[in-house]
Amino acid sequence: MKIKTRLAIAFLTITIGPLCLIYLAFTLLANHQITEFARSYGLSERLDLLSSNSVQVFSRLTRSDQKEIQKILADTPDQFLDQEFLETLNGELLEKYAYLIVRRGDEIIFSGLEDGGEDLSENLPVYGSADPDVDVGVYMDGEVQHLVKQDDFVFSDGSEGSVFIISGFDNNIPELRNLMTQAIFVGIVILVAAAMLLVAWVYQSILKPLGQLQKATHEIQNGNLDFTMDIDSNDEIGRLCQDFEEMRVRLKESTEEKLQYDEESRALLMNISHDLKTPVTAIKGYAEGIMDGVASSPEMLSRYIRTIYNKANDMDRLVDELTFYSKIDTNKIPYTFSKINVANYFRDCVEEVGLELGTSDIELGYFNYVDEDVVVIADAEQMKRVINNIIGNSVKYLDKKKGIINIRIKDNGDFVEVEIEDNGRGISPKDLPNIFDRFYRADTSRNSSKGGSGIGLSIVRKIIEDHGGKIWATSKEGIGTEIHFILRKYQEVNHEKNTAD
Repeated sequence: MKIKTRLAIAFLTITIGPLCLIYLAFTLLANHQITEFARSYGLSERLDLLSSNSVQVFSRLTRSDQKEIQKILADTPDQFLDQEFLETLNGELLEKYAYLIVRRGDEIIFSGLEDGGEDLSENLPVYGSADPDVDVGVYMDGEVQHLVKQDDFVFSDGSEGSVFIISGFDNNIPELRNLMTQAIFVGIVILVAAAMLLVAWVYQSILKPLGQLQKATHEIQNGNLDFTMDIDSNDEIGRLCQDFEEMRVRLKESTEEKLQYDEESRALLMNISHDLKTPVTAIKGYAEGIMDGVASSPEMLSRYIRTIYNKANDMDRLVDELTFYSKIDTNKIPYTFSKINVANYFRDCVEEVGLELGTSDIELGYFNYVDEDVVVIADAEQMKRVINNIIGNSVKYLDKKKGIINIRIKDNGDFVEVEIEDNGRGISPKDLPNIFDRFYRADTSRNSSKGGSGIGLSIVRKIIEDHGGKIWATSKEGIGTEIHFILRKYQEVNHEKNTAD
């Protein structure tokens, strides 16, 4: 979810949500308070404390008392001369925020006003001013409003009398004040809860990821790449953290590759030093022998010179291999592809290799199982490098008294498969998958006297893969190794047909 969407939801949550909750809570509190109000004051109907005005509220509170008074006045009006009765009646009215005044003629014979209250006796309506059809009247006295209910009657001796129920409603009744207090408290609780939820959400979805991102930046600044940013979010910040994590992974991989490359470069320098030192030492030794007259006979002199020449060729091949390796490292291998007749090309390669192996005690076998017209698209020079590197690697690790190297060219459907087999020491199963890696040397095949830069077979794999082929090896320790690679055939008929279409 996008941050823009989340902020919109947060805005609605912090505004509409709390308002709805406050309204619901206020409604529930009001219903509860109205029910309790009706039960406490013995009202037969529910009274809406919020929508009703104060006059209606106080009028209904004393309505039942007024009816009771009217009934007594009709039966026994002289009972309002009994002070004890009046005190009891006034006590009931006081519980309903009202009090009783009884007037006989012009004289107030009872006033239930509590101490400290305001005496309205002198301003009461005159006898006969009460409307028998309306039980509510409002008397304005300064800033204080009073509800005055008046009932006129006649005592048994014929004197005029009036009973007044007076309610002061300058302030709200306690139940309504309690309702407002509770509503305000609940509203504050809801707002605080909503604010806390919003803060928690902002922290969890925005501040926490930013904090982790800042911490990760410091880690990288300090050179530490061994950590993980675990942010499971799909918003802008989450995607930023995911991109940062991907950058960290790539940076770590790049750093590890650089360290590996530096290690491989050091290994290459050590191997080169060894590989160059061996032929240089031999050349110096034989040259010194010639200068010192050790090669006294023409045959020995010829052998010394031939050995020097062979060692110089070894150095030349090593320099050529290193030059080609630098082109591989920069991915700038020069290829010149052309149609090559498989039978003729590999026959010439084997003859050339046979001449080089002529002085060694190695038997070279060549077996061609493909038709004479089979053609592949390849770089002749680079394929010769492949053959020479594989055979050179086999010669280097031949450990039998009589070495054998067999080259087989097989027809494999749409592919030509080349198999080069030797009877060398073999390669262990754990080392076999790695022999085409750069600078790799199998421990069972490594011999410091043999040297080798460790890049020959990696060059072979690179060339074969650039030709669209595949290379692999099988081996048995103590028996020998087989190197296989395949090249796709060039289909002359299909090519011409496609051109015609």
